[in-house]
Amino acid sequence: MRATVPITVADIKSACSQCNLLELCLPFGMSETEINRLDELVGARRKVKRNQHLYRSGEDFEAIYAIRTGSFKTDVLLEDGREQVTGFQMTGEILGLDGISTELHSCNAVALEDSEVCVIAYDKLEELSRQIEGLQHQFHKVMSKEIVRDHGVMMLLGSMRAEERLAAFLLNLSQRFTARGFSPAEFHLRMTRDEIGSYLGLKLETVSRAFSKFQESGLIAVQQKHIRIADLDGLRRLVHHPVNSR
Repeated sequence: MRATVPITVADIKSACSQCNLLELCLPFGMSETEINRLDELVGARRKVKRNQHLYRSGEDFEAIYAIRTGSFKTDVLLEDGREQVTGFQMTGEILGLDGISTELHSCNAVALEDSEVCVIAYDKLEELSRQIEGLQHQFHKVMSKEIVRDHGVMMLLGSMRAEERLAAFLLNLSQRFTARGFSPAEFHLRMTRDEIGSYLGLKLETVSRAFSKFQESGLIAVQQKHIRIADLDGLRRLVHHPVNSR
């Protein structure tokens, strides 16, 4: 059974309206009154330990989850038993949208580190969305962003070489960390290289070779999972001008 931590009246005041993730999460663009009403939907915060599941494929869909702290990966199990990583989600992003259409989760969500999520009951969210135009609009924007991200992954897998895929992946992480007020050039990878390879459609050996080549070329500095991007423009050129990198 999943453990949940009930929110007190005092806690609710910091759930959405005072949360430092306000501009990254669902309430962005809503009025203060609308955000205060959304506060009432956040019925629990759930702590998820590293490597534990937030939800599993096939489970009933009941809620969406705003990542308050930490990071997650989503994956599906292929017919041959292999795990296919479908995404990496970080603080301020939404999990659980995969279950809306069938009312069953279509993938697994696993914590990459000790994490905490805000649990938002989907039936209550739907009801409130019919009353608050701003909430419905913002929720549609969240869903659209997920679609755009999926299209970006398809482009990665369909048109880029291994080094271009890894460069695009690192640049995407850089942009997402920047949006959260962190350094665009220095961060810690919570996922393994094997998981990166699964996500990018590359073998582990290929990912390792690409990391080594980037380091030898002075594009990045690597110390275990700590990454420092030494040449952001160089990575951008690799992605946008692939002909010159062949």
